[in-house]
Amino acid sequence: MAYKTLLVHLELNADNAGLLEITAALADRFEAGVIGVAACQPSQLMAEEGFAAGKVIERTYAEMTREIEAAEVQFRAALSARVESLEWRSAITYLSLADYIAEQARAADLVITGKDIGPSLLDNTKRVNVGALAMQAGRPVLFVPPGISSLPMERVFVGWKDTREARRAVADALPLLHLAKNVTVLSVGSAGRQPALQAETADVAAWLSRHHVDAIAEAIAVTGTDAATLPIQLRRRKCDLLVAGVYGHSRLRELVFGGVTCDFLLDPDFCVLLSH
Repeated sequence: MAYKTLLVHLELNADNAGLLEITAALADRFEAGVIGVAACQPSQLMAEEGFAAGKVIERTYAEMTREIEAAEVQFRAALSARVESLEWRSAITYLSLADYIAEQARAADLVITGKDIGPSLLDNTKRVNVGALAMQAGRPVLFVPPGISSLPMERVFVGWKDTREARRAVADALPLLHLAKNVTVLSVGSAGRQPALQAETADVAAWLSRHHVDAIAEAIAVTGTDAATLPIQLRRRKCDLLVAGVYGHSRLRELVFGGVTCDFLLDPDFCVLLSH
């Protein structure tokens, strides 16, 4: 199994250089084509004093079109010399951006996007709700934080919780796990659950071994909550990539992966691959 088509979402009026660098590197490793996507929603326009509403709408659409065109230029400049097959898709849409990207994901094996940096009081027409996207894409979604421009794959962790979504995530991540130097199936829970958790993670590590991925199994006893412990452990171990199943509601604050609220995605120190 390999990812043969990557779909990368470019944020408008943003520095997508790191995101595109990781996309190019993965496309090279998997000999994959890349589909670039950009979109925005029209603002809820109100007539301004001295301007007809039609003129305001026309001006706003022209500005959105210029921003989308600039994103395409950025996309092609970064990838045209490195990826053989490129395609561009864009829209000014009344759908949420998560809905639009999820629709385009039907053409890809892996979705790559920057992380959501939180809602804006002024404008959410160019923002992607990462929780909704992960829930709706039907494909694994790789979130790349700002400032990260490489995916070294030295230390990869599977955040394990025995759910359908976690099982799906491990399977969806296999192409990336084959690239990893060290893979740890990591579960956290109460001391009383340690024997069960160790057995679960051992099963997953054995399954990965049969798919030619060497992995170790580890269950950590905690006295607090999983939500507090897992991020601390991952940062301490210098995680390069976290793989996790995502379940719950699509609203960001209610989204949960492996027992950790999706608020963790608002400020990760590493890339995160989620699957639902």
